[in-house]
Amino acid sequence: MAIYLDHNATTPPAPAVVEAMMSVFSGLWANASSQHGPGQEAKRALGAARAATARALGCKPVEVVYTSGATESNHLAVRGLLAAAAPMRRRAVFSSVEHAGHLKLARTLAEGGVSVDFIPVHGDGTLDLGAAAALIGPDVALVSLMAANNETGVLMPVAEVAALAQAAGARLHVDATQFIGKLPFDFAACGADAVSLSAHKFQGPKGVGALLLRQGVCLAPQTLGSQERNRRGGTENLPGIVGMAAALEQLGGTAGVAAEAERLAALRDALEQGLARALPALHVWAQGAPRLPGTSYLRFGRLPAEVVLNRLERLSVAASSGAACSSGGSEPSPVLTAMGVPPDEALAAVRLSLGRTTTREDVDYLLAALPPLLEPLLRQAAETAVAA
Repeated sequence: MAIYLDHNATTPPAPAVVEAMMSVFSGLWANASSQHGPGQEAKRALGAARAATARALGCKPVEVVYTSGATESNHLAVRGLLAAAAPMRRRAVFSSVEHAGHLKLARTLAEGGVSVDFIPVHGDGTLDLGAAAALIGPDVALVSLMAANNETGVLMPVAEVAALAQAAGARLHVDATQFIGKLPFDFAACGADAVSLSAHKFQGPKGVGALLLRQGVCLAPQTLGSQERNRRGGTENLPGIVGMAAALEQLGGTAGVAAEAERLAALRDALEQGLARALPALHVWAQGAPRLPGTSYLRFGRLPAEVVLNRLERLSVAASSGAACSSGGSEPSPVLTAMGVPPDEALAAVRLSLGRTTTREDVDYLLAALPPLLEPLLRQAAETAVAA
């Protein structure tokens, strides 16, 4: 049986999610904007899903804006908050380790005339708060920051950056795509004005997500239409929305998420410690930094990532060399580059991301099977380096 260790890329849908979506496909297929009986029944289901989503995320139902996923939510937040900002606020600040798609948005904004700055990170991937304080000033309209890095798993100081943004009168957008479902989250307490999420990262369906927008915050819509209180036009994806609500409910609330986080952190630590004992050339990026409980970003000496992934594939273990949208490329990870990692080391990066389907047996199998495949390669590489 294949072992899936790429949960940061996507997660398998939970059975309760599939069941909830099938009930909508079979019995609630009408348009929620229609005034007839079937349409109103769909509208009630949409309202119930919105209320369930709000309960799970610590926000008000009115603060939930449904989208097609985190990428759209990110674009809606950044473009919408910038467009609604006062004329004297034309600068945007991003972290230097945002998701590749979000960095592309930042560069596109800069090419269009928006002044964009990037907050650097330290060598362990943590945000440089001193640099953040220097960059976030009275001319800033928006600060955009991920809650947790998709590659290293490093947790970002959202509360501290929220305080800086608030003091400067700027809006804060947080991309919580990797955070929600893995650690307890409460929108009312997080300090952000807008938060992005995507259902498929916590065992929900692909193609649906949300932007949590604090009530009273002005946002210029990017897709026109009367849906979502005129904030995001387009017929609502009711099966996906109901599926996302089911995915959030099956997490078990704050206590359930916290318990699963503790379990995954123990599995991650056992995996890293076991690999380090068997393979002394192992390096774990951000090991001493606050991290997501199930994320390990590894380098096995300087073995290229594709070599390690090939051996994992032989063992029927699914993993990646970083973000799913950029895995397999010949360029080093922008995240590791921002951390000051040399290209030859960055090209050796392998990400193992654990999730709710990961068991202790999976970890034990990997610890028993992988080192014998990699040890001869590492020994050969070391001998070659000495001979050179």
